[in-house]
Amino acid sequence: MTKTFFIETWGCQMNDLDSQRLSGSLKLRGYRRVESEGEADLILLNTCSIRDKSEQKVFSHLGRLRELKSEREELKIGVCGCVAQQEGEAILHRAPWVDFVMGPGNVGHLDQILSGGRKVAIDFPDDRNYDYLTVDRPSGTKAQVTIIEGCNKNCTFCIVPTTRGREVSRPFDDVLREVQAAVASGRVEIELLGQTVNAYRCPVTGCDFGALLSAVAEIDNVARLRFMTSHPAEVNDSMIAAMRGHENISRYLHLPVQSGSSKILRRMKRLYTREHYLETIGRIREAIPEIHFSTDVIVGFPGETEEDFEQTLSLIAEVRYGSMFAFKYSPRPGTPALKIGAPVDDVIASERLNRVFDLHERIKRETLDSYRGRILDVLVEGPSKHDATMLTGRTDDNVVVNFRTDSSPLPGSMLGVRIEQARHHTLRGEAVA
Repeated sequence: MTKTFFIETWGCQMNDLDSQRLSGSLKLRGYRRVESEGEADLILLNTCSIRDKSEQKVFSHLGRLRELKSEREELKIGVCGCVAQQEGEAILHRAPWVDFVMGPGNVGHLDQILSGGRKVAIDFPDDRNYDYLTVDRPSGTKAQVTIIEGCNKNCTFCIVPTTRGREVSRPFDDVLREVQAAVASGRVEIELLGQTVNAYRCPVTGCDFGALLSAVAEIDNVARLRFMTSHPAEVNDSMIAAMRGHENISRYLHLPVQSGSSKILRRMKRLYTREHYLETIGRIREAIPEIHFSTDVIVGFPGETEEDFEQTLSLIAEVRYGSMFAFKYSPRPGTPALKIGAPVDDVIASERLNRVFDLHERIKRETLDSYRGRILDVLVEGPSKHDATMLTGRTDDNVVVNFRTDSSPLPGSMLGVRIEQARHHTLRGEAVA
């Protein structure tokens, strides 16, 4: 009888891709994916620890699985991802019904772990065993491709260097082979991934991120190329030139600022100042005037005054981000920020977060309204989830467009769509000839 598996995924695009790798590995072993935990012979929780209460969320979920395990002793439960890396053997002490704990560095070694080799695998092996041919990609038009794992930046608020390890770049030619295989399978949109994606350096040739970006963009049938997450301190002329020189590289760049105050950026150990960040934005806009930016913002970091926060608001207003991820500061175990001081009072931090959202909503509304009447290139993804009479896709700057058309374009096609209406987060329109 065919064994079944279920994967619950929390967190970032890197976790999504890790789950695709785990799924592909299990299917290669003859497992079948199911849509509920009750149907599964193997349950994997692929966890994230970037925010506060991540651990509580995982242990709460494990508590619910305890009853399922008591009813079916043959059921196997594995905790994977960043909470697994952070908590390690402590997970087995608190939840002894868990069968194994596996960190991100061991995703490529699932076979050995399932064979009973280890119950706790939270090291970072020299051989990451990245088999891209087994990745179980859920999209027929898009492929995510890891080019670098880990991070060397050591921001004082961030747990990623602990949970994902030090930077390890994949060989240049290995990345190109994966992209070529993805395109051959019909995926025309490629997204290069890394915790600090533009820190990429080929371990064989020393080629930098700009060189890799150009090489991937020049592969036949790559209709659109995205990448994230970039670090402002790693933006260089090579990267900007690659973006400017290839029209299929998306005019959308996620460039986390975290704070608009140089004082807070120094406390965060972000390796740039407010002035340097805005200079970088200016250099990119000068080279690529049509560029759109998104960002991450943290409010309530230890030592943030009202003046510091006002500098964040003014920077948001100046850059005018198309999209934004904003959070209250979350103390994470083992990070240097714990020694800097107490976070800003939660009531004040919440009020500041709401002010960030209010400002960004106004900017986003003005930006979306500005698209009305324009014809935008939209990469078709398939039927709209909420209206069967329409198709959906994304613009070059990553805005979702739902549209009508008299034709039957295939997923992966590029269409011109005349925008008729701006909604809260999306656009609506009609395809044009």
